[in-house]
Amino acid sequence: MSDALLTMKGISKDFELADGSAIRAVNDVSLTVEENSVCVLLGPSGCGKSTILRMMAGLEDPSAGDIMLKQHPVMGPARERGMVFQAYTSFDWLSVRKNVEFGMKINGVGARERKEKAEHFIKLVGLEKFIDAYPTQLSGGMRQRVAIARTLANGPELLLMDEPFGALDAETRWHMQELMVQIANEENTSMVIVTHDLEEAIFLADKIIFLSAHPGRVKEVIIPDFKDGKRIADKEHIVQLPGYAALEHKLMRLMREEGERE
Repeated sequence: MSDALLTMKGISKDFELADGSAIRAVNDVSLTVEENSVCVLLGPSGCGKSTILRMMAGLEDPSAGDIMLKQHPVMGPARERGMVFQAYTSFDWLSVRKNVEFGMKINGVGARERKEKAEHFIKLVGLEKFIDAYPTQLSGGMRQRVAIARTLANGPELLLMDEPFGALDAETRWHMQELMVQIANEENTSMVIVTHDLEEAIFLADKIIFLSAHPGRVKEVIIPDFKDGKRIADKEHIVQLPGYAALEHKLMRLMREEGERE
């Protein structure tokens, strides 16, 4: 197993309600994200997946516990943790190229380096033919590719994705999932991905962290051993592998158990 990149120890998160009381969204969560790994957070609706991801990003503070990135405390947002949301976040008034360069420009990267990096990541996500197009001229899947390229161009050590393909049609979602496997392999990018889609979790994950129903706890950590430590490049192949159906069945059972517990 690779070295730990991010660790969460004893993380809990309470949200204050209008009447002054508090509700616990996440309770005593401890987990590890290894370097050069794809970790998927899976569980029933309302189990705190997105809350955990936002705490990793520094967008929410935990009520208890510690979050460390390479032994350094996570204290607010920082460029080493890049976030891709479900909603499209491109700037409509900027071209694809300028969108991808935007974060680098804010961070003081020189024009030549910005151009080279932007072109590299735009090509990586398959949008080189649309480099001077505007987001309003692109499909939803293309706009999400722009967001991924822009985030990767900032050089994050950890890419955080909150149901990034949930709003896409089935065919586009399938292609985007394959793209993320390609990026993980070619860029050695560490990722944490929130999803409620069982097939997506199995296809993308080196490790699945299954969370219980509200308040979220780590119910089980699952390594898809049938992959034999490899990432599978296409979905047609993975669904035919011995062990795929058994894991899908197990995840369905866990989902049902937690759904009945709510």
